[in-house]
Parts: sequence; structure tokens; C-alpha cells
Amino acid sequence: MKSALRYAALAVSAIWLTAAMLTPANATPGQTKKEIDFNRDVRQTITKCFTCHGPSTGDGYAGLRLDKFELATKELPDGNHAIVPGKPEQSELIKRINAPDDSIMPPPDSHKTLSAEEKQTLYDWIAQGAKYKIHWAFVKPVRPPLPEVKDASWPKNGIDDFVLAKLEENGLAPAQEADKRTLIRRVTLDLIGLPPTPEQVDAFLADGSPNAYEKVVDRLLASPRYGERMAMDWMDYARYADSNGYQADYERFQWRWRDWVIGAFNKNMPYDQFTVWQLAGDMLPNATMDEKLATGFNRNHRINT
Repeated sequence: MKSALRYAALAVSAIWLTAAMLTPANATPGQTKKEIDFNRDVRQTITKCFTCHGPSTGDGYAGLRLDKFELATKELPDGNHAIVPGKPEQSELIKRINAPDDSIMPPPDSHKTLSAEEKQTLYDWIAQGAKYKIHWAFVKPVRPPLPEVKDASWPKNGIDDFVLAKLEENGLAPAQEADKRTLIRRVTLDLIGLPPTPEQVDAFLADGSPNAYEKVVDRLLASPRYGERMAMDWMDYARYADSNGYQADYERFQWRWRDWVIGAFNKNMPYDQFTVWQLAGDMLPNATMDEKLATGFNRNHRINT
């Protein structure tokens, strides 16, 4: 977990199947400017359809399911196809999201709408073959190639290349680097949740070495305060509390689990182990006391007496 932080510190809708074909006014053949990625560009839009055409609807309303390629592209009971890969003009989905009457999808009473940009994205996606992907959480990360930038002297690491590419794309330039007092204040608050001491500021200002900032980051990551700062966010996500939350709201003694979380961050426990222990540490073979203690995570819900 620390390695990622160190690097950073250093640096459709429901579809009814009838209506005349209508291509969006801003969606024309050959207009696609970028490759459409299902998880990045399409998934959030198409989930607006899932109330009637999603995985919890059986065969889907009107026999249509849009959560999988083979279901979304099959012939429907009326002989149409909601999605014809590579042929948005023949896809009933495109016709229906642009219908000029009350047959438009999503239906008006769903209170869901598609913007012109979302319609264009769906059109382009189908034109490019309507490629589906499994949920991004189950896709193994792949390091992308660095984008080309005009000012190749500015980036200091790979993250900078992506930041600069987006700035240049929008006609912007990076801000000037902050002064050293500002830098040490920012990174100290970020990593341990406390301001730097006057002595620490003076030492950083006096350090003229090229890796002075790196040394500050390493010192902060080695501090026991680092685990406390990181644990604050995790305990918020886990709904940690010192009382039960219901009725008389009696005290709850969860501090042993809180201390385990702090220690896990300070030991730089791998994230997969960090989560497995908390969800099911007691079910591991020959579970240790620490592994069982980690499952206090599962007790962070409101309880009555």
C-alpha cells in the first residue's frame, strides 16, 4: 500500500422494440473520434436500461437483456435486433433512444434521460462493434503507454505525463511548482494528518540535495502517525464507532480492531491480505489471533441491545 502512496506523493435505458429508425442529429457515420471503451464510456449509460433489461429481470422486458453481448445482439421475438454490431442505423436501440414520440426510451415515466453525448457514445460504440467488457473491478490492470506531450522536460514520472497531456489537450499549462514551505506542509498533512514542526520545516529548507523531498516522504511513511492518518479513512468506510447506534446507544469496544488497522498500515500489509483478513480472517486455516481480530471489521454495523 505504501509504494503506491509514495509514488503519488512523489509526483439503454429501458428499450421498447418498435419505431422508425432515427440516427441522432449529432451521430453520423464516420464521426467517431476515439475508440469507445465499454467500462469507461458505456457502462454507466447502459445501466439506465437495467431496470427493465438488466440481469435481475429474467429474460428482460420484451425479451431483451442488455447486460451481455450475446443477449443484447440476439434476434428478438418481433424479429428485430436491439444491437447490430457495426451497424447502428439497423440497431433498434438507436432508433428507440431517438424516437420523436412517447415510444422513446427510456420511457418518460422512468424519469431517466439520455444526453446528446450519451446517445452519440452509444452510436459510436455500436459502430465500432459493440464490444462488451466484464466489470472493471475484475479486469487485471495493464500499464498503458505514456501519452505524447509537447513539453517533454516537465514530467518527472509517468503520472506527470498523463497530467500534462490532459492540460495540453485543453490548452492549459502546469502551474509553477510550490515553494518548499508549501510542499512540506501539503505532504505532511496528507500523510500523517498533522502539520510539520518548525524544526522539520527548517531542516527541509536547509536541505539542498536533489532528493530532499523524497527524504521527507520516506520519513513520513515511517512515522506511526502515518498508520493513524490512513486508518481514519478506512474506519469511516467501515462505519467504525464507539457506540452501538440504536436505542440506548451503549458503548462499543472496538478499539482493538482500530489498533489492528493502524498497525496494518504501518506494517505496509499488502492490500489483498488486508481485505481478506478483515472479511474472513477467522476462516483461514489455523487462524491466528491477529487474523481473527481483523474480522472486527464485520462488527462495524449498528446493533441494538
